[in-house]
Amino acid sequence: MLHRKIYQLCADGREVCVFLRDQQRWIENARIVDLEGDLVTIRYETEEEDEISSWEEMVRLESIGAVTQKLASVSRGTIELAISEDCPEAEQIHPRFPDTNGES
Repeated sequence: MLHRKIYQLCADGREVCVFLRDQQRWIENARIVDLEGDLVTIRYETEEEDEISSWEEMVRLESIGAVTQKLASVSRGTIELAISEDCPEAEQIHPRFPDTNGES
């Protein structure tokens, strides 16, 4: 099951966080770039002081304890969000009510 999910995440190219059981650490903001047999290749960046480093690690599938992915995020700033009334008329979705008497 995990093998299929890892393959799907690799194909999608989505950003994930991976927990490595044997090292007891999280790799954050990573991409799974390859899956070959039981070896998973993970690419990510780290930032220390004024230096950004790019890493690529090959880990065994059995050492992966968890994989998470961000579904959505919303800024906490004072940004005014657009609501449906702000959309152009052609893009608005209006609720459809079924005809109660069965006629069209």
